[in-house]
Amino acid sequence: MDVLFLGGAGMIGSAAAAEVVGQGHQLTIVTRGEPRRRIPPEARQLRADVHDVAGLRGVLAGGLYDAVVNWVGFTPAQLDGHPELFAGRAGQYVFISTCSVFARPVPQLPVTESSPRRQPVFGYARDKIACEEFLTGAYRAGGLPLTIVRPFHTYDATVVPVLAGWTAIERMRAGRPVIVHGDGTSLWTLMHASDFARALVPLLGNGHAIGESVNVVSGDILTWDQIHLTLAAAAGVARPVLAHRSSESIAVEWPSWAEVLEHDFRHSMLFDTAKLARLVPGFAPRVSFAAGARGIIEYYDGDPARQRASADLNAAFDRLLAQ
Repeated sequence: MDVLFLGGAGMIGSAAAAEVVGQGHQLTIVTRGEPRRRIPPEARQLRADVHDVAGLRGVLAGGLYDAVVNWVGFTPAQLDGHPELFAGRAGQYVFISTCSVFARPVPQLPVTESSPRRQPVFGYARDKIACEEFLTGAYRAGGLPLTIVRPFHTYDATVVPVLAGWTAIERMRAGRPVIVHGDGTSLWTLMHASDFARALVPLLGNGHAIGESVNVVSGDILTWDQIHLTLAAAAGVARPVLAHRSSESIAVEWPSWAEVLEHDFRHSMLFDTAKLARLVPGFAPRVSFAAGARGIIEYYDGDPARQRASADLNAAFDRLLAQ
C-alpha cells in the first residue's frame, strides 16, 4: 500500500510508522517541523501544516493514497477542506480519535463502539466528538471513505502512565507514599504503543472498516492500585506505600488534574474488543503491562537526565497526606 500520515511523529504515530514500513508498505509523513520521534529512514518526509489545506494540497501534488491517517485533528476547524481534498485521492481516510469520547459514567460496561458519546466539559474529548461528527457528515453526504479509530490510554517506554509520572517512581523508591485517586480499585485499560500499531496497520486499506468506528484497545485490565504496584515492582520496590485520596481533594491541591480526574480517570473503563477482533482476525496484544513497566524503568534508569520529578507535585502530595 501507499500510506500517508498527516502528523504521526508522536508516540503512537512513530510506532505505527515503524509497523507500516516493517510490513513493506510505502509511507509518506507530513509534519510542520522536525519530527519529535525517530522516523523510519524508508519513509518520505514532507513539510507542511496539515491544517492548511492549500499548503497541504501543494506538497501532495496530486498524489493518490490507499490510506490517509490523520493523527493531528483536534478541532473541526483543523479538518476544514479535508473531505474535499481526500475524497477523490484516498481509498480510506482514517481519523485518530480517542475512547475518551464515551460518556462518563459509562451507562453500561463493557464499552462498545456504539456506547453513548458525550463529554460536555472535558475539552479534549468534547472537541474529538465534534471532529467525529464533522467527518461522519462528510462520509454520509460526500463519500469520504472514513474510518474512525479510537485508542485509549497508550504508552511506551518513554511514558510513565500515571498522572504523577516519574515523581511517583521517585517517591516509591524513597519509601514515601504515593497518592492514588479514589480507593484505587476503579478499572483501567492500558495498551503498549507497539500493540496499537500492530492492530492499526491491518485496518489500513481494509474496506470492511470504511464507515466504521473501531476502538483499538488492549484486553489488559488493571486497577489503578495494580498499575502503581506493577510499576513499583519493575522499579525494585517491594513494599510501596499507596495512599488514597478523593479526586476532589486531589484537585484542590493540584488543580491541573481536576478535569481529567473528574471526567476520565476516576471512572472504570473496560472495553468489548469484538469489532477489532472481526476486522483484524488473530490480533492479540503481545506486551503485558508487567513487561511494559520493566521497559519504562529501563528507559529512565538508562539516563538519569530523564528522571525529572516535580518538587511542586511532591509538596502537593505531602499536603494531601497531612489531611
